[in-house]
Amino acid sequence: MKKQIKIPEVKVHCGIKYVALFGSADIDRNHPLYQEAFGVARYLAYHDKVVINGGGPGVMAAATEGAESAGGETLAVTFYPVDMPEFEGRYSQNNVDKEIKTANYIERMFGLIDRADAFIIFQGGTGTLSEWATAWLLGHLYYGNHKPIILYGAFWEKVMRVINENFFIGEKERQVYRIARNEEEMIVLLNELEAELRDRCHLPTPEQLVAKDADPHTQE
Repeated sequence: MKKQIKIPEVKVHCGIKYVALFGSADIDRNHPLYQEAFGVARYLAYHDKVVINGGGPGVMAAATEGAESAGGETLAVTFYPVDMPEFEGRYSQNNVDKEIKTANYIERMFGLIDRADAFIIFQGGTGTLSEWATAWLLGHLYYGNHKPIILYGAFWEKVMRVINENFFIGEKERQVYRIARNEEEMIVLLNELEAELRDRCHLPTPEQLVAKDADPHTQE
């Protein structure tokens, strides 16, 4: 049975556990972008993040394979198109741990956005653009309790410069996203964003938790 998915609602976000990767479906294993997505997903899984994707080929398959290579958990939100020849559909070799089937493309997109705590957007086509723009819009609408977006790749600097120069983009909208030119920068940004979410919810840092556990005065 196909699951009916509502438009994402505002929730309290205090950490990053589920990360959705968006990007091109039209690349194979030999493409550099495939290898980058694989490496990012592997890092996420190694650090106990659940990797989410749309169940298709390209960046989506790379995300699953990268996460699985580190023993991580994977989730796909999918739909099986009829009379939609330009949509890649479900990729049989994208073998995730859990699949959520939806009725159409819009439900699939909202399902991916709803389940993720953060988004990493790679280079892609119009499908990637729609996912990124929707996640960005919702981040603006829910600003202050928004889900962070990492735009992956140096090309985003030019893209965002053109957008900021030619569209009416406010300061809060600029604060929703960060640009990472490579995996090393992505790691730094992810750690910074997790710290910001902890501060947002007034949660202790990992170092504070370790210190508390080591303090004999806190032990029974």
